[in-house]
Amino acid sequence: MLHPWSTSPVARTTGQPRYTRHQAASPSASASSLPRVWLVESSKQSDLYSNGLRVENQFAASTAPRRYLAFARARPSSALSGEWRSKPAGIVFHTTESHLAPFAEDQNRTLRREGEGLLEYVSRQRSYHFVIDRFGRVFRVVEESDYANHAGNSIWADNDWAYLNLNQSFLGVAFEARSSPDGRELPVNPAQIHAGRILVEMLRARYAIPAGNCVAHAQVSVNPSNGRAGYHTDWAANLPFAELGLTDNYQHPLPSVALFGFEADAGLIQAGGAPLEQAVDAAQEIAQREAAARNLSLETYRRTLLERYREAVATQRRGGASGQP
Repeated sequence: MLHPWSTSPVARTTGQPRYTRHQAASPSASASSLPRVWLVESSKQSDLYSNGLRVENQFAASTAPRRYLAFARARPSSALSGEWRSKPAGIVFHTTESHLAPFAEDQNRTLRREGEGLLEYVSRQRSYHFVIDRFGRVFRVVEESDYANHAGNSIWADNDWAYLNLNQSFLGVAFEARSSPDGRELPVNPAQIHAGRILVEMLRARYAIPAGNCVAHAQVSVNPSNGRAGYHTDWAANLPFAELGLTDNYQHPLPSVALFGFEADAGLIQAGGAPLEQAVDAAQEIAQREAAARNLSLETYRRTLLERYREAVATQRRGGASGQP
């Protein structure tokens, strides 16, 4: 009996070299659709790129070289097949959920103090790869060659690969912002959106990241202890995909539900509204269809998929890739 993902195994590879932030990605089949951005000059203080992006380096820290398993969606159900990688496969967008002073001229001193305090904290914690502050400045927090503690328990998948616990496999980009309680108000300002767009251009150009792998934290976050998707809900709504130069991924069927048996937490639907609700419904339909094809109840099939998730995470950890915060 075949797993719903696919039909054939993929060879496992090891020993990929560490790269630096100044190495471009190797060409890919989709390279023609990627932005063209290059490094103009680099110093200890900052890096300048051809699209006008300036990345400040004074808070940059390191962890360890990224290393993760990308699990092939083309494989039989009896094997966990994949390949070890060290190049980032995608981007997860976050909000810092930190304290925010009113964004006004008479608050300049407070805004700067709070921003610097935030950067010092996330640098100590190695929380993200980049932070975009409220003035639209981009700060490197963890080197792109290393993992950051930004996603914890998390799942995403594209047409060919599934990625688990995305600290290692995805870059973390955080906006200094707080999620809107009702999900209606955009929590970032135009300067931050502009900075986000040119940062995304640079990262996609340098690492050949497909637009479909640029996602909100709410879309990938899971809680293995209760089998629920949507443990974190930042950017559950209103992530400005188009303004960041990306396709709108909110209605993409949630891989955690479709492929690994999680159920959407009620708080995720409440925070995300109609687009995420449609994504959850589409994923549930996939799971129901696959359960029926195997003459299994949906509950039994979900338990099977959750066990597959736990097995995959254990395989990744045994290989030395940790996805925990």
